[in-house]
Amino acid sequence: MEQNFKSIIEQIGEDSSREGLVDTPKRAAKAMKFLTQGYEQDLDTVINGALFSSDCNSMVVVNNIELYSLCEHHMLPFTGRCHIGYIPNGKVLGLSKLARIVDMFARRLQIQENLTQEIANAIMDVTGAKGVGVVMSASHLCMRMRGVEKQNSEMKTSCMLGSFMKCKDTRAEFLQLIRD
Repeated sequence: MEQNFKSIIEQIGEDSSREGLVDTPKRAAKAMKFLTQGYEQDLDTVINGALFSSDCNSMVVVNNIELYSLCEHHMLPFTGRCHIGYIPNGKVLGLSKLARIVDMFARRLQIQENLTQEIANAIMDVTGAKGVGVVMSASHLCMRMRGVEKQNSEMKTSCMLGSFMKCKDTRAEFLQLIRD
């Protein structure tokens, strides 16, 4: 990967032996590995057994989970917040695991539409919840720095599964809770 970054630096017209760029290919390769570490993770390892029996049947909501990802079309960052809700069905997930699931899928080359669905499906699969809702809002540098250059654009996506899809009152409760 380092050699590829060195080649990119040279192809844009820079001198890869310039003092400030000598170690850039190494740093860029290390950064890319970090930014795409989700490929080296799997759901079972991320959950790490943190699924607990519970009589809770009320909605569980975690707001404002930060996310950082790379657009699969331009490999430019998009950043935002993810809001997750689920209704347990005998099992609850350790609180930090929701954020770790977001990170695992976000740290891959990705589009926001798929990211939202992957997170919702993973939570539904792991917990067997009665329903799951995921709402995401993100700013994409591919919209801000290139192309149409719209600085205030923000993309919102949602995925509703189970009772969040079937019951408008459940969906409305979730949407109200993430607004508050």
